[in-house]
Amino acid sequence: MLSSALPTINILKQPTSSAWVEQAISNLDIILLDHAQCERKAAGVALNLIFRYPSNAKMVRELTKIAREELEHFEQVNQWLEDRNIPMRPLTPPPYGAGLKAQIRSKEPDRFLDSLLVSGLIEARSHERLGLLATHCPEPKLAKFYHGLMASEARHFGTYWVLADTYFDREIVTKRLDELAIIESELLVNLHPEPRIHS
Repeated sequence: MLSSALPTINILKQPTSSAWVEQAISNLDIILLDHAQCERKAAGVALNLIFRYPSNAKMVRELTKIAREELEHFEQVNQWLEDRNIPMRPLTPPPYGAGLKAQIRSKEPDRFLDSLLVSGLIEARSHERLGLLATHCPEPKLAKFYHGLMASEARHFGTYWVLADTYFDREIVTKRLDELAIIESELLVNLHPEPRIHS
C-alpha cells in the first residue's frame, strides 16, 4: 500500500496502485497537461452547480471560493507547462469522470446530492494522487508543488461533504457516499493505458 504513510481521506475504498505511480512518474509532462485540464474542469463543476442552484446561498459562497482556487491552480499548472515548453492541447479523458457522472441521478433532489458527493469523491482521490506524486516525483521542485496542493484538495472534499450534510439528512448522505465510493474505486481497478491524474 503506497499511500499508507500519507494522510488520506478515509472515504476512499481502495488505495491507488503502484502501477499508477510508476506510469505517472514516467510521464510527468502528460500528467502536468492532464492536471491543468483537471483544475479547469473542477472550476467548471463548481460554477455549474452555482448556476444550477443559485438560491442555495451557503453553497454559492463556498463554491465561489472553490472555483476561484481551482482557477488559481489551473494558472499555476499552466506556468509549469510553459516552463517545460509543453503546449496546451486536449487529451482523451479516461473513463473515470464519465463513469462517476453516469451515477448522478436525474431527478431532484437526488441530482443535487449526487453532484455534491461525486465532486467530493474526485477531490478525495485527487488529494491521494497528488500526495503520491509529491512523495515519488524525482524532481524536488515539482514534488514540492504537488505537496502544496494536497491540503486544498482535502479542504475541497470537506466543503462538498459539509454542503451535502447541510442540505440533506446525515444518514442519507453517508449511505449514498458509501455507494458512490465503491463505484469510484471500481472505476480505477484497471489502469488506463494512457497516463492521467485519474487513470
